[in-house]
Amino acid sequence: MLKGRALVRGDRVALVSPASPCGRPEFDRGVQAIKDLGFEPTWEETVFARDGYVAGPASVRAKAFLQAWQDPSVAALIAVRGGFGSVQLLPALDPSLLRRTPKPFIGYSDTTSLLTWLTGGCGIVAFHGPMVEGRLSRGKEGFDVASFRAALHAAPPGNLEPSGVSIIQTGEAAGVLVGGTLTQLASSLGTPYAFQPPEGSVLFIEDVNERPYRIDRMLTQLRLAGALSRVQGIVWGEMPGCDEPGGVPAVRDVVRSALNGFSGPVLFGFPSGHTVGPCWTLPLGVKVRLIARGQPRLTVEEAAVT
Repeated sequence: MLKGRALVRGDRVALVSPASPCGRPEFDRGVQAIKDLGFEPTWEETVFARDGYVAGPASVRAKAFLQAWQDPSVAALIAVRGGFGSVQLLPALDPSLLRRTPKPFIGYSDTTSLLTWLTGGCGIVAFHGPMVEGRLSRGKEGFDVASFRAALHAAPPGNLEPSGVSIIQTGEAAGVLVGGTLTQLASSLGTPYAFQPPEGSVLFIEDVNERPYRIDRMLTQLRLAGALSRVQGIVWGEMPGCDEPGGVPAVRDVVRSALNGFSGPVLFGFPSGHTVGPCWTLPLGVKVRLIARGQPRLTVEEAAVT
């Protein structure tokens, strides 16, 4: 896996809009949060483009993404928001071109399409972490500063032990961490950009406001496509809004049932992506160890940047 360089104070960080548009007040608050972290935010004016439910035509979004990626003065890219549209950029993202200048790209939700293409299609470490809207724009209430800094520091982040993580299935597993938002993972199947976790990997899955039967359907789709047969363990996000109205069935129970026959360890409630509290940052494409006994934790054993 190729890695971008570690971020240091004063580095320029490009804000890009690969999916849906973001409101200017939230954008400005996110810009201030990036400044507070010690970085210099930069962006093209096309970041404010609007074309219905996407942030301008796909060609414009792809061009802005590639310009930031190829700009030697830019150290990392952060997505402005999710929504929809990231998958439309993939035909324009030549892996050989991206591999020439590997950089951290940070996002979640709809940008899972980019995260899995970078890690799986291009062999570049990427980051499941806070975007501008709803996360950076809310400061420490929206994102976990410590895990964000640790993921972008040139040393293994080590043990990640957020509160609220529980064990669905005990055990221990080690492998490369991959994954993202379940809706995007499932919708990629059958395309040239299909999510294909490497053999022996650890899978992270999260989503928001998807009713239990939809979670079951998408998880079953991944299983029938052979994706789950290649992973050693699974870490689930908090899955807010995914219990059936009234609480029965709870998404946790559906996960346990749908994973019947899966032999690896399973954790539930890791706060990355769509979360109730601060969003933690997870590096994708690096070696981790999932421990589902005693105090559950995910240990990142490899630095995600150089």
